[in-house]
Amino acid sequence: MSEITKKALASSLKKLMKEKPLSKITVKDIVSDCGVNRRTLYYYFHDIYELLEWSFKSEVKEILGENRTYETWQKGFLDLLYYLKDNKKIVLNAFNSIDRNRLEDHLYDYVYKLILDVVNELSENIDISLEDKNYVIKFYEIALTGMIINWIKNKMAEDPKKLTNKLSKIIEGDIHRALLKFSNKKPQ
Repeated sequence: MSEITKKALASSLKKLMKEKPLSKITVKDIVSDCGVNRRTLYYYFHDIYELLEWSFKSEVKEILGENRTYETWQKGFLDLLYYLKDNKKIVLNAFNSIDRNRLEDHLYDYVYKLILDVVNELSENIDISLEDKNYVIKFYEIALTGMIINWIKNKMAEDPKKLTNKLSKIIEGDIHRALLKFSNKKPQ
C-alpha cells in the first residue's frame, strides 16, 4: 500500500507543478489533490522536495533499466532525455526553482551509474588502477551531465535522438581508448 500512496502523492505534485512554480506549492495543495491528510505525506517524506526527489529517482531508475552496457548506453541516455522532455514543464519548474542543485545532483547520479557500468564492462581485461578508472568515469559523467543541463537550459529544444546521436559520434570508442591510455600495461 505504501508504494501506491507514494506514487499518488508524486502524481499530485507533478500535476500541480504543471500549473504553478514549485515554490508556490504547499503540502496542503498536494494532500488536498491526493485526498489524504498531511500526516500521510509526512509519514513517507520529510518535505515536498524529498517527494519530488523520490518521484524522479523511482521513475528514472525504471527508465534506465538494464540499458547501462556499452551496447545499450545510448538507449538508456535517449530514454532519459525523452523522459525529461515528456515531463518538460515539471523539469523546467524544478530546474528553475530554488532547489535546482538537487535536480542537477540527481542527473549526475543517473549519468554516473550509466557510465560506471559501461566503464566496468570495457575495463574488464585492462590493467587499470581504480583511481584512473574513476577519473575516466568522472570525465564522462561531467561531460554527459553538462550536455543534459545545457539542453534543459535551452528549453529542451534539440531533438533527444539528434542529441544522443551527436554524443555517440563524439564518444564512440573513446571510453575504451581512454581506459587503454591509463592502462598499467601499455601495448607494445
